Amino acid sequence: MTLAHQPSMWDVADEPEITHLDGRVVRHQLSGGAWVDHLPGWVEGSDAVLDVLLGDIGWRADRRQMYDREVAVPRLLRWYGGDEQLPHPLLTDARRSLNHHYGPELGEPFVSAGMCLYRDGRDSVAWHGDRIGRSRTEDTMVAIVSFGSPRPLLLRPVGGGESLRFPLGHGDLVVMGGSCQRTWEHCIPKTTKAVGPRVSVQFRPRGVA
Repeated sequence: MTLAHQPSMWDVADEPEITHLDGRVVRHQLSGGAWVDHLPGWVEGSDAVLDVLLGDIGWRADRRQMYDREVAVPRLLRWYGGDEQLPHPLLTDARRSLNHHYGPELGEPFVSAGMCLYRDGRDSVAWHGDRIGRSRTEDTMVAIVSFGSPRPLLLRPVGGGESLRFPLGHGDLVVMGGSCQRTWEHCIPKTTKAVGPRVSVQFRPRGVA
């Protein structure tokens, strides 16, 4: 796969590394028992990880039924189970760090790593919540680490309402917790602006998708 991307002017670490979470990540309390944690630049030197993720790691193009026709999913997908080796050692470090920080609150570890590749501004994901599995009825967490060109993650209450906006790109972290997957929904909208590729890595507990 060949996708040109513009390296960050600010993320200039020689080697990719995880920074601290304690005392740095900021929690935003939402309605209905939901919350979102946000930490820009959690991963330093993130472009080195992006270079690997844009390679041949088994990206697939899915299709889905929409009304009376089948359409292409507007992004590429890759999913890693807990027993699979992740494509860059920093991602294993990231999962370990998230488990150390959030494990006492979550009560279980993050296990799987789902990945989405947004190739340009035409790729997107519509409003949704991660409600397949236990997250349909139970509070849980989904941690997202972003690599590449920033794209806005929008969140709004289920049923509509004013949305919140988190620009996510070069090494940024967002964690959706509490009832967020049931009472709120999120999306990555399309854009006509010239943007490079972005990879979203979503860590989830077992049985949540």
